[in-house]
Amino acid sequence: MRLRTLPVSVAGVLCAFAFARLDVSAQWLPGWLCLVFAVLAQIASNFANEYYDFKAGLDKVGRVGPRRGVTEGDISSTAMRNATFGVLALACAVGCTLIYWGGYWLIALGIMIAVGVLAYSTGPYPLSHHGLGEVAVILFFGIIPVNMTYWLMCGQWNTDVAIASLSMGLLGANVLIVNNYRDVDDDREVGKMTLCVKWGRKAMSVIYLINGIVAIVLLADAWLHTSGGKTVGIAGCFIYFQIVAYRQLVRNNGAKLNKLLGATAGLMLLCALTILFSSFFKNVNL
Repeated sequence: MRLRTLPVSVAGVLCAFAFARLDVSAQWLPGWLCLVFAVLAQIASNFANEYYDFKAGLDKVGRVGPRRGVTEGDISSTAMRNATFGVLALACAVGCTLIYWGGYWLIALGIMIAVGVLAYSTGPYPLSHHGLGEVAVILFFGIIPVNMTYWLMCGQWNTDVAIASLSMGLLGANVLIVNNYRDVDDDREVGKMTLCVKWGRKAMSVIYLINGIVAIVLLADAWLHTSGGKTVGIAGCFIYFQIVAYRQLVRNNGAKLNKLLGATAGLMLLCALTILFSSFFKNVNL
């Protein structure tokens, strides 16, 4: 399941929750269903990545990153394949319940997400093998979950929510950057052309820093919107955390980056939780 990175799918939905709190007509049940769907979809994507990378010969025994169960012989490829499609089917079942609030057009969106879960690692043009993984993360872990969760809960679109969704996407992309930065030598050896393999560690470390700072600056709008300016100053703290994370990225390599991977996902979740927390201060005179 790669529990270290699951906060990525949770963060986007919690970000939408923060804005929905300011709408008295918000419906919370579809929001919670979106949270379950998002987590299941990410788990299915992680399973698919493990299965299809093994089938393509892109993983090797003793890799730098977290242990891959199929490659190491801990679990059969058949079992992993069944787990992939089983969890994906469960995610689709949860997603279908959202038709009640959003209408049948959600089926098309659900199919796109399900295809994205698989297309990240397999198909005629696997996204993660051609330097498009970060783009996929921005779309599927930022723009879509934040905007769609809010729309299903509140029945409307919101510019501030859209800005926050891009921020969440950029922070999510940073999680993948750390993952690929750590694995760049292994990926280059097997011909897996991630963006880090194409552009190199130095360029990706700079993108990591820029992504984080831009995301936090954009999120200042969310803090301003949800709290009326009472907590917007916290953005400076997050920029400091991002700079510290960047320094850890450029100073370490290999397995030492596993902790930073979890910390980067945690930073994304913490940003979302702070936005949610700040929404409680909207009408409080401090």
